[in-house]
Amino acid sequence: MTMRNLLLRLIRDERGMAAEFALVLPLLILFVLGTIEAGVYAWRLNQGEKATQWGARFAAVTNPVAEEITDDSYIGRTINSTFIGQGDRIPIADFVITCTSAGTTCSCTGSDCVRGTYTKNAIAFDNLTDRMQLVYPEIAPENVQIEYAGSGLGFAGDPNGPDMAPLITVRLTGMSYTPISLNIFGGTVNLPDFAYSITAEDSSGTASN
Repeated sequence: MTMRNLLLRLIRDERGMAAEFALVLPLLILFVLGTIEAGVYAWRLNQGEKATQWGARFAAVTNPVAEEITDDSYIGRTINSTFIGQGDRIPIADFVITCTSAGTTCSCTGSDCVRGTYTKNAIAFDNLTDRMQLVYPEIAPENVQIEYAGSGLGFAGDPNGPDMAPLITVRLTGMSYTPISLNIFGGTVNLPDFAYSITAEDSSGTASN
């Protein structure tokens, strides 16, 4: 049998091709599904990152969720062993104000807290959450957390705004999604927590570009 005849015989042997296809098909399906799942996971990660970025930007230029931040005075206080007088620059202060969807107040921890609790502006919190949902609709209020911390920026007794421009961190926690391959079983995959920080700007208003 010549080489040409052997090749023609192999080509015409449909039983062999069908068997090979049956062996390769599961691997092909797994490869396609794996590629799709990896793409969906990457998309969810991007949504989480962008949502926190949008949320932090929104918080920097709108009314603070912790209402009294705009009224806090640092005149006459000692921060980092430095006494603060009228017009003095405020050094980095040791405090973190945390606001969540739960309750009506925001808590403050650290040695430089001006007050122990702050009134939570529920409208400002809801507006920030709505802004983040434009990027990631599955976000719920309980997934969002806002923190205000000492930044080292600001002057005591500033007549044009708050004494301090705090460092704002927006966190997104407890997010998950259902992969296509687990959809029929109702299984979910947990996503990592997301966070983005930015320094407060005018901290006034209800809208952001």
